[in-house]
Amino acid sequence: MQIYADNAATTKMSDAAITAMTDCMQSFWGNPSSLYTIGQVAKEKLEEARGEIARIINAEPREILFTSGGSEADNQALLSAAMIGKKKGRTHIISSMFEHHAILHTLQKLEKNGFTMTYLPVHENGIVRIEELEDAITEDTCLVTIMTANNEIGTIQPITQIGELCRKRGVIFHTDAVQAVGHLPIDVKAQSIDMLSASAHKFHGPKGVGFLYVKKGIVLSSLIEGGAQERGKRAGTENLPGILSMTAALKEAVAGMEAHNVHQKQVRDHLIQGLSEIPHSALNGDAVSRLSGNVNFSFEGIEGESLLILLDQKGISASSGSACTSGALDPSHVLLAIGRIHDVAHGSLRLSIGEEITMEEADYIIEAVKEVVAYLRSFSPVWRDLMAGKKEFILK
Repeated sequence: MQIYADNAATTKMSDAAITAMTDCMQSFWGNPSSLYTIGQVAKEKLEEARGEIARIINAEPREILFTSGGSEADNQALLSAAMIGKKKGRTHIISSMFEHHAILHTLQKLEKNGFTMTYLPVHENGIVRIEELEDAITEDTCLVTIMTANNEIGTIQPITQIGELCRKRGVIFHTDAVQAVGHLPIDVKAQSIDMLSASAHKFHGPKGVGFLYVKKGIVLSSLIEGGAQERGKRAGTENLPGILSMTAALKEAVAGMEAHNVHQKQVRDHLIQGLSEIPHSALNGDAVSRLSGNVNFSFEGIEGESLLILLDQKGISASSGSACTSGALDPSHVLLAIGRIHDVAHGSLRLSIGEEITMEEADYIIEAVKEVVAYLRSFSPVWRDLMAGKKEFILK
């Protein structure tokens, strides 16, 4: 049996996305900046896509900027908001301790350029507390950037309340919604979101394309200089095949969202129940306020890398943390942020299931994980010391 359970890392392109891409390559291959008919047909398709995406998140078409993906969108959003703040003499930024590295590394860059940071704790359940954010905002705060849903443990943040608080305090609010768009309802107006990042390959679109929503009135700084594409804020001929493919994938994802979430939650909860039967294991993140396709567990006394290799041999593709840091020796910063110690964080497993998952496959995953964890513990010196009482169990 082959089971793909790493959809948080990337998703398989849908048939609709593939068809939209190939149709574009065959029929709408012109440069949207050209004045002749072939180019103007491509331009028309580009603007139709912009309008479709805007409609889905309740934005205006001119508020959508196409990018190469979530990381570029995050970088441009943060650097732009920082420059706006600096011009007003406001150089304080608030984020959380478990953001994606596209956010954290950009904030580190800004720190070196004189900005000050506050990183909010996310506590054991992996959720930011509104009262702590409110206490952290000062007259010097120019930006709050909090992800909509975490890429590793799947916890969903109180985005609407955060947006309302930022709007009330006159602070720009950006959210990295890469894991949320196509999986959760998004309404940028109702949720008081000023800037939002998204990436196509997280909702069955192609890699290398995404978008940034920017509320009208916010002036973006350019990351890529050159031509006047994207209203002069993102130079380079637009990736029209990718953009049309992304739009088709997002329309399909939103249309099936409600049904997919109902099914995935049932399978997710079944997986959580089954994996909870493993002694000295623990679910990472809130059990309820989490993405319908996310299951993240820590198992004491094992190494996550070995767990993944053995699960792969059983036909299960999974992750031990963020795909962007796979192969790193350091434990997940996300798991450390929710209070897992290094030894426990190393023994983590992320299962990010898709809408095609079946209960039969979930049962296979549960039995496979139980077998592999027991096998790894059978020759683990750490487990031996725990069982002998030389060390205390962390996960009771």
